[in-house]
Amino acid sequence: MTRVILAGGGTAGHVNPLLAVAEELQRSHGVMAEDIVVVGTREGLESRLVPDAGLSLHTLARLPFPRKLSLLAVAFFPRFVFATLQALRLLSRHKADVVAGFGGYASAPVYVAAWLRKTPLVIHEANAVPGFANLLGARFTRQVLTAFPTPKFPSSRVIGMPMKRTITHPDSPLSPAAARTHFGLKPQTKTLLVTGGSQGARRINETIASLASVLTQAGWQVLHIVGGANPVPADMPRGYRGMNYCDRMDLALASATAVISRAGAATVSEIQVLHLPAIFVPYPVGNGEQARNASESVACGAAMIVPDHEFTHEGVLATVMPILAEEAALQRMKEAAAGLGKNDAAEQMAEAMMTLSQKESQ
Repeated sequence: MTRVILAGGGTAGHVNPLLAVAEELQRSHGVMAEDIVVVGTREGLESRLVPDAGLSLHTLARLPFPRKLSLLAVAFFPRFVFATLQALRLLSRHKADVVAGFGGYASAPVYVAAWLRKTPLVIHEANAVPGFANLLGARFTRQVLTAFPTPKFPSSRVIGMPMKRTITHPDSPLSPAAARTHFGLKPQTKTLLVTGGSQGARRINETIASLASVLTQAGWQVLHIVGGANPVPADMPRGYRGMNYCDRMDLALASATAVISRAGAATVSEIQVLHLPAIFVPYPVGNGEQARNASESVACGAAMIVPDHEFTHEGVLATVMPILAEEAALQRMKEAAAGLGKNDAAEQMAEAMMTLSQKESQ
């Protein structure tokens, strides 16, 4: 019997790979659901998705790392120590044999607790530019696995992004026609999937809403995931289907002829595995990780990047619509994507965890 702690959360980019690895641990290694505890936050998507997956969730306070000296920075360190003590108690109570972390606010205290308790630790970094939690955690383990080549982890191993088997290994090929019908779209009409990630993206949402009639008149139908906190645009033309959140991204991706999206690591990885032509609009705030995530796809001709400030009504008409209007261009992008994507990352990470825990027990 192997007892596991999985730490991570906040956004879908942290939660979904965590759940994919949990699924693989149960499927291939006989780990029981009751022997898996997820550590996350109350505010993140994990608060809903983890219980829905039949797993136990333990929450820690959301602790953004301070980037400048302030009263919040002074308060951070005692709060971090308290969270680490909570994590230590959890690891001891659960008798954890191995810890796996996926980044996010809740991960850093768990990494320190694993180091203090000498519990084997495996880290997965989703982005090409790592965040604070995983940079810290990488000091405590040699088992760092990444979705993309990551210069800050020179000794890491690139395995790709852990994903649900409904995407990487469907029981039967997902039919675009059936997937489109699931969303109330016409089964034989080319479909543009638009998503700004789990939180949505205002720039993408507003621009696509302004172009809905142009797209449908050009022969496209639009499946637009606007994000949980954003309103679905009203008075849209026939052929436009808007929704706040999609629990069946496997079907959404299967329905797509092409995709417009942010360049979060999970989204880029899913698009790569499914060989979909993509227009990426990287999130303009942060350390540039989204543009880096998409760089491999862009370099091989499978995708193009449109900077956020250029993703306007006029900008899309000038740069994106010509590509969407040319079947040959989309086909070239699809063919270029054929060499991208890794569909066994969940298996590789689960195997690394089990191997490490068994070595420790010997």
